[in-house]
Amino acid sequence: MSYFIRMKNAFQCTFPTGRIFRSALLLIFFLFASCEKALIQPDPESTAVNNFDLLWKTVDEKYSYFTYKNIDWNAAYAKYRPRVRNGMRNDSLFNVMAAMLYELRDGHVNLYSSFNVSRNWEWYLGYPQNYNNTIIERNYLEADYEIALPFRTKVINDVGYIQYRSFVSGVPGSTLDYLIRKYSTRKGIIIDIRDNGGGSVANVDVLASRFVNKPTIVGYTRYKNGPGHDDFSKPYVRELKPAGQYYAGKVVVLVNRSVYSAANDFASVMSELSNVTLIGDQTGGGGGAPISSELPNGWRFRFSTNQLLNSRMEQIEHGVPPDIKVDMVKSFEDRGIDTILERALEFLK
Repeated sequence: MSYFIRMKNAFQCTFPTGRIFRSALLLIFFLFASCEKALIQPDPESTAVNNFDLLWKTVDEKYSYFTYKNIDWNAAYAKYRPRVRNGMRNDSLFNVMAAMLYELRDGHVNLYSSFNVSRNWEWYLGYPQNYNNTIIERNYLEADYEIALPFRTKVINDVGYIQYRSFVSGVPGSTLDYLIRKYSTRKGIIIDIRDNGGGSVANVDVLASRFVNKPTIVGYTRYKNGPGHDDFSKPYVRELKPAGQYYAGKVVVLVNRSVYSAANDFASVMSELSNVTLIGDQTGGGGGAPISSELPNGWRFRFSTNQLLNSRMEQIEHGVPPDIKVDMVKSFEDRGIDTILERALEFLK
């Protein structure tokens, strides 16, 4: 008897008739199909009301600073929902949604459409700029500075000056080690992050790791883990570990109100180190990493879903204060002098 005939006979012994087996298969198929339909809900219709409600609900369940900022999100719904009606113009709907999101007072909160992007820039508008790149470029860096990948750098008055404009730009460890060795015999290092709007927290750790010689707790992170406004994970320790070339000398970090997000985090991390001094103005803040989502009409939005805290369990959402408060002075600025940088150079003498 061939293998296939034996298998056929065995199959028939297990299932008396092929018709019964086929019926069972069909039954199982329809049961699974029914379960799949129950689990996969259809996308909501792209009406103005549905888009507004989904935006409000998603933020309600996942945004991380309602309690800290004392925001009544239900009151925001009651205020803005009556302004929404199906069939309204897209720009009108966008304006209502943007106004509601503005109530969060958060620079990490945006609504993106093809014709506009909502934003809240109160964290730096209305404050002194405290930075003038033309003065830095023409009167301090001049023509003989080095471009070490993301950094513009030079020795100024026997101090190593390093300018870092964006934490979006990667920080190669070999470049950092080169600069640390280069400036190891100088009076100190100045890291200028004024007007740095942030980027990747990974770059924060790579840069800051050159200024510790042992694992150091520099803060904590709490993650949103439930729909309630106070549903958070336990605080997870943020430990900075040494890497590459270590620098033990004095360090000054220059800050202003336009230091935000990952740059704000860097200011917080560096402020935890005993040999580091922050000079300038308070940073702009941005203490939660944002995530993005999409509405049925294709608009995208983002908002903060975790909390970064310093080593004392204090929020950094509203910025990090400097150790030495200094503003740019208009009369000196008119003469091409950066009073914040000059104060740092004097401090390191």
